[in-house]
Amino acid sequence: MSEDRGKADSAAGSSDREASVDANAHAPETSKPTGKRPGRRSRAAGAATDTVAVTTGSAAAHKPAAKKSKADAPRKENLFKRLRKFLREVMSELRKVIWPNRKQMITYTTIVLVFVSFMVAYVFGLDLAFIRGVRWLFG
Repeated sequence: MSEDRGKADSAAGSSDREASVDANAHAPETSKPTGKRPGRRSRAAGAATDTVAVTTGSAAAHKPAAKKSKADAPRKENLFKRLRKFLREVMSELRKVIWPNRKQMITYTTIVLVFVSFMVAYVFGLDLAFIRGVRWLFG
């Protein structure tokens, strides 16, 4: 269709360059995918047509579905199978963890202990100040 319009513009006396610019004016922009869903793009950066298409598509998803019978519903797996699957997934996630070495562990532990002791002293000081204030106020 844009080729026909480009030909019609050329026949009307406009230059080839203007026809190609006009033909490409409505072409969708191609860019690298960002990994974000189209609904999260801002209106200034994204095309308004993408947002409208997502909204109309999601409206159909919110329609109540027909009730399914118990025979159509998928059965839950055995308790032991689910527990075994859970433990496998836990182990696979623990393999991905970057464990701290001894030096890092000592540093982190020291930082936590210093912070906790500071907070204990701070709360103790506030408690002592409130006790003295209440005794002074109410005798």
